[in-house]
Amino acid sequence: MRKRYLAFRVVSAQSVNKRDVTDAVWNAILKLFGEYGASQTNLALIEYDQEKSWGIIRCSRRTVEMVRASIASVTEINETTVAIHVLGVSGTLKALRRKVSL
Repeated sequence: MRKRYLAFRVVSAQSVNKRDVTDAVWNAILKLFGEYGASQTNLALIEYDQEKSWGIIRCSRRTVEMVRASIASVTEINETTVAIHVLGVSGTLKALRRKVSL
Protein backbone atom coordinates (compact mmCIF):
# COMPACT_ATOMS: atom_id res chain seq x y z
CA MET A 1 0.00 0.00 0.00
CA ARG A 2 1.30 3.43 -0.94
CA LYS A 3 1.82 5.87 1.89
CA ARG A 4 1.97 9.61 2.27
CA TYR A 5 3.66 11.63 4.97
CA LEU A 6 2.17 14.86 6.31
CA ALA A 7 4.24 17.41 8.23
CA PHE A 8 2.22 19.50 10.68
CA ARG A 9 2.69 22.23 13.27
CA VAL A 10 0.62 22.61 16.44
CA VAL A 11 -0.16 26.21 17.44
CA SER A 12 -1.14 26.41 21.10
CA ALA A 13 -0.61 28.53 24.19
CA GLN A 14 0.52 25.44 26.11
CA SER A 15 2.80 22.58 25.16
CA VAL A 16 0.96 19.51 23.84
CA ASN A 17 2.43 16.02 24.16
CA LYS A 18 2.65 13.25 21.56
CA ARG A 19 -0.19 11.14 22.96
CA ASP A 20 -2.62 14.07 23.11
CA VAL A 21 -1.92 15.01 19.48
CA THR A 22 -2.42 11.42 18.33
CA ASP A 23 -5.67 11.08 20.29
CA ALA A 24 -6.99 14.40 18.98
CA VAL A 25 -6.34 13.45 15.33
CA TRP A 26 -7.85 9.96 15.77
CA ASN A 27 -10.94 11.41 17.47
CA ALA A 28 -11.36 13.96 14.66
CA ILE A 29 -11.17 11.20 12.03
CA LEU A 30 -13.69 9.07 13.93
CA LYS A 31 -16.02 12.04 14.34
CA LEU A 32 -15.90 13.06 10.67
CA PHE A 33 -15.63 9.69 8.90
CA GLY A 34 -16.60 7.02 11.43
CA GLU A 35 -14.83 3.77 12.26
CA TYR A 36 -14.79 2.53 8.68
CA GLY A 37 -13.15 5.74 7.45
CA ALA A 38 -10.63 5.63 10.29
CA SER A 39 -9.73 2.03 9.47
CA GLN A 40 -8.92 3.05 5.88
CA THR A 41 -6.35 5.66 6.90
CA ASN A 42 -3.65 3.38 8.38
CA LEU A 43 -2.69 6.42 10.45
CA ALA A 44 0.57 6.50 12.42
CA LEU A 45 2.43 9.31 14.14
CA ILE A 46 6.00 8.89 12.90
CA GLU A 47 7.67 11.74 14.74
CA TYR A 48 6.71 14.54 17.14
CA ASP A 49 8.88 17.24 18.69
CA GLN A 50 7.02 18.63 21.70
CA GLU A 51 9.38 21.58 22.21
CA LYS A 52 9.13 22.79 18.60
CA SER A 53 5.46 21.68 18.24
CA TRP A 54 5.82 19.91 14.90
CA GLY A 55 5.41 16.33 13.77
CA ILE A 56 4.97 13.88 10.92
CA ILE A 57 1.97 11.61 10.34
CA ARG A 58 1.84 8.70 7.91
CA CYS A 59 -1.38 7.66 6.18
CA SER A 60 -2.47 5.77 3.09
CA ARG A 61 -2.35 7.67 -0.19
CA ARG A 62 -6.09 7.27 -0.79
CA THR A 63 -7.01 8.98 2.48
CA VAL A 64 -4.72 12.03 2.47
CA GLU A 65 -7.62 14.45 2.02
CA MET A 66 -9.61 12.78 4.83
CA VAL A 67 -6.64 13.09 7.18
CA ARG A 68 -6.01 16.71 6.18
CA ALA A 69 -9.65 17.59 6.82
CA SER A 70 -9.56 15.83 10.19
CA ILE A 71 -6.35 17.59 11.24
CA ALA A 72 -7.83 20.95 10.27
CA SER A 73 -10.95 20.25 12.35
CA VAL A 74 -9.00 19.85 15.62
CA THR A 75 -9.63 22.98 17.67
CA GLU A 76 -9.07 21.78 21.22
CA ILE A 77 -6.69 19.44 23.04
CA ASN A 78 -7.04 18.97 26.81
CA GLU A 79 -9.37 21.98 27.08
CA THR A 80 -6.71 24.18 25.43
CA THR A 81 -7.48 25.95 22.17
CA VAL A 82 -5.18 24.72 19.39
CA ALA A 83 -4.78 24.89 15.63
CA ILE A 84 -2.93 22.22 13.67
CA HIS A 85 -1.54 23.32 10.31
CA VAL A 86 -0.40 20.89 7.61
CA LEU A 87 2.94 22.16 6.32
CA GLY A 88 3.38 19.72 3.46
CA VAL A 89 2.69 16.27 2.04
CA SER A 90 5.11 13.90 0.35
CA GLY A 91 5.61 10.25 -0.56
CA THR A 92 8.92 9.93 1.30
CA LEU A 93 10.24 11.26 4.58
CA LYS A 94 13.39 12.56 2.91
CA ALA A 95 11.45 14.63 0.36
CA LEU A 96 9.05 15.87 3.05
CA ARG A 97 11.89 17.07 5.29
CA ARG A 98 13.49 18.81 2.32
CA LYS A 99 10.18 20.42 1.29
CA VAL A 100 9.30 21.85 4.71
CA SER A 101 12.90 22.06 6.03
CA LEU A 102 12.44 20.19 9.31
